[in-house]
Parts: sequence; structure tokens; C-alpha cells
Amino acid sequence: MALSGEVCVVTGACGFLGEKLVRLLLEEENLSEIRLLDRNIRSELIQTLEDGRGETKVSVIEGDIRDRELLRRACKGATLVFHTASLIDYNGAVEYSELHAVNVKATRLLLETCIQQSVSSFIYTSSIEVAGPNRCGEPIINGHEDTPYYSYPISNYSKTKLEAEQICLQANGELLRDGGHLATCALRPMFIYGPGCRFTLNKLRDAIRSGNVQHRLSQQSAKVNPVYVGNAALAHLQAGRALRDPEKRAVDLASKTSPFCPSFCCIFWRSSWRSCRPCSDAS
Repeated sequence: MALSGEVCVVTGACGFLGEKLVRLLLEEENLSEIRLLDRNIRSELIQTLEDGRGETKVSVIEGDIRDRELLRRACKGATLVFHTASLIDYNGAVEYSELHAVNVKATRLLLETCIQQSVSSFIYTSSIEVAGPNRCGEPIINGHEDTPYYSYPISNYSKTKLEAEQICLQANGELLRDGGHLATCALRPMFIYGPGCRFTLNKLRDAIRSGNVQHRLSQQSAKVNPVYVGNAALAHLQAGRALRDPEKRAVDLASKTSPFCPSFCCIFWRSSWRSCRPCSDAS
């Protein structure tokens, strides 16, 4: 089901994932408008998008995602929001207050704005970080949405992503100003790689500086399946398409869930993942 006539907002539109998603959206037939929201808009990116946009209108909104007025302008008249913007911190370099302000408070503010502006669909880019590690170091193999697990987020980044995801999913079914209901979905990609991935380049740089040795914190037997950035972007696009299907977005007002957006909606990318945290308090 194509996104014909949709007005889409992409937060973090100039980011690694956001840019790829925007390019995929430009390939959609009869898409009305794409609004790029980012803290730093790259002029060279806008030029390349203009060259291939066809009939789709491309609008640029530059500023801080914590700005309520900015979000109001971005969401006014929009129908679908892809919230990919996030402050990523794997090594504790960013203060918790800053992480919480960007990852949690801004997500809540964006959802509130969507409700006020009657934006009907909201796709949130979560992270596999919210799923673990679990306290006993038990592996998750080929996990899916219904796989039972006990997560134990240990970093400030994973804690803020988990809180933001819960806010997003709890907003599913909220009454919109126009009388409709909001449908939300959270996707949990693994490590995203591809051309221009700064994380991969930094890892290669560190390995070269260490005498071609790549350091890792996990057990040698631990396995993960990284996801290509194009596939991650396509997952967001497919989620947006699915939420146009009345059956998939049908909201149970008693529990505020839908067949497509269960309480812990996620994508594990068919990964085999093992926690490296020892089970120090297992009975």
C-alpha cells in the first residue's frame, strides 16, 4: 500500500538512517510532501534531493527537536511522522540530563504535538539496546515480537531509548483533535551499517591505531546480525505503509493496542544475540 497523498515528517532527516529513508520516500508514487527536520541541514543533501524529487514537495525545517513551536510547524497538516532523531552515546560521554532531554522529553513533546495536530501515524526508531542485556546472560536466538525476555538496560543511552519507546507505544490509540486515533509503532534495529557509517569508520580507525586489533567487550561466542541501512530504512517505509491499512491500525480502545502495534512491537532482524553480563544474582 503506497503512501499516496501523505505528508511525511522525518526527524533526523540528515542523519545516517534519516537520509536513506528520505531517499526511499522520494521514490514513492504520489507522495504529497516530505518535511525534513534536523538540527543541521546540509545544503549539498538538499540539492541532491531536489534533483530527484519529482512531483513530491520537499520542505526543510532546521532547528532543535526540543523546540515546541518548531514541532508545531513541522507537524501542522502532516499525516505520518518518522522519528529517527536521537542522541546516541555508547561510552558515557554525554550527560544523562542531555540524553534524557533529547531522547525522552523531545519524543514526548513530539507525540503531544502529533495529537494536537491530528497526525494519524507515528513510527519510532528504537534500538535493540532496550532489549538487553538480561540479568542472567541468556541468549536470544531468532527472537521476535512475542519472545519473552527480561531486559536490564545498563547504559544511560539504553535507558532513555527504553523510556522513549514505552512513551511511544503507550500513546497508541490516543484520541486526536480531529476525532481520529493515533497509531504508533516502534522498530528496534540492530547495529546499522552502510556507506558513510561513522561508527564503522571509527571502529576501523581504532583498530588500525591498536595494531590492527579490534577490541570487543562481549564474549567471543556472542553473535549479532547487523542490518544494512537500506534495509532499516525500508522497514520504516513498510511500517508506514502498513499503518494505512485499517485492519492493521485498528485500535482496541480498551487496551489501546492494535494488531500491528503490540505492547512490545519490535524487530530483531533474525539475530542471534548473547549477553555478556554474568548472572551474579541468579538463584
